[in-house]
Amino acid sequence: MNVVFVNGTFDILHPGHIHLLNTARRLGDYLIVAIDSDERVRQLKGSNRPINTEQDRKLMLENLKAVSVVSIFNSDKELEMMVNECSPAVMLVGSDWQGKPIVGGQYAKRIEYFKRIDEYSTTKKIQDIINRR
Repeated sequence: MNVVFVNGTFDILHPGHIHLLNTARRLGDYLIVAIDSDERVRQLKGSNRPINTEQDRKLMLENLKAVSVVSIFNSDKELEMMVNECSPAVMLVGSDWQGKPIVGGQYAKRIEYFKRIDEYSTTKKIQDIINRR
């Protein structure tokens, strides 16, 4: 079985996320998605995030046909241990990570980069909602 590993916040699901997850699934037979805990999202993105709780984000992702399993992590060390444990055939990460260290990347057989779709961004979506007021 070829395992593919993806991680991220996945706060407000949008078509960019769906495209990423479907692309990841086509790279293997089993897709593991690791999501940042609520505490970690607050540390990384500020006190107003996440919009959706970790349990809500997990539930939504688990119900997408491309996704096999979803886990929650709270630190780089936990993420690295997850990747080590599953030893994926492919780790798919955003193209904005090219040339940067990938947490757990040393445990993947190969790393593939996903070209983000510019018009889709959770931060941009939140700003659009705020601007509607």
